[in-house]
Amino acid sequence: MRVIGPMVITTAAALKTAGESALSAGASVIDLSGVTDADSAAVAVLLAWTRGAQERRQTLAIVESPESIRSLATLYGVAELLPLA
Repeated sequence: MRVIGPMVITTAAALKTAGESALSAGASVIDLSGVTDADSAAVAVLLAWTRGAQERRQTLAIVESPESIRSLATLYGVAELLPLA
């Protein structure tokens, strides 16, 4: 799955649903190279996807994450919980 556009509070619910659908269909890689903007909602969505993959016992890799998302995850103390590749 590739995310294109903003990962912000106004898009979080739709992104969470899309990611859950992709995981259910067997996706194992989430590409964030198309993310144009991010706020704390992005971290929440990534945590939800990670939790969903763990519940399904799926391997998940989050690739090409923008520095803004990495910085937020570090700031909130959750970077080590995310499978950022």
